[in-house]
Amino acid sequence: MILRVANESDIPGMRMVRSSVHENVLSDPARIAASDYIDILESLGRTWVIESEGEVVAFASAYSTGSFWALFVHPDHEGKGYGSTLHSITVEWLWSLGHSQLWLTTGAGTRAENFYISKGWQSSGSIADGELRFVLNKT
Repeated sequence: MILRVANESDIPGMRMVRSSVHENVLSDPARIAASDYIDILESLGRTWVIESEGEVVAFASAYSTGSFWALFVHPDHEGKGYGSTLHSITVEWLWSLGHSQLWLTTGAGTRAENFYISKGWQSSGSIADGELRFVLNKT
């Protein structure tokens, strides 16, 4: 396993991981363009990838404003701790920017919801599209 900061050449692998998941599936995969990935890689935040045998198998992205944008693990690589590793590095980076509270949204009734709760995130209600909003406070 290799954990590293992502670069533009990782976008196809990240898109493959994103399209492989069974929960929080995009209703329209074209909704997230390559430019969205580039923005979070180059100017609006940071992204990390985990590689296995030269392929991207997991990634996490966050905006420097304090929000998680994505954390996804390819189904063939679940249960290896990749999500926890990515979560930790992303949270630590956001704390290092001076945030005292982070936020994200995810689907209700998903494994992601349970994952974030297990990491100390607290529900702060739902948003217009039915997703749940979570916050994490620095202690």
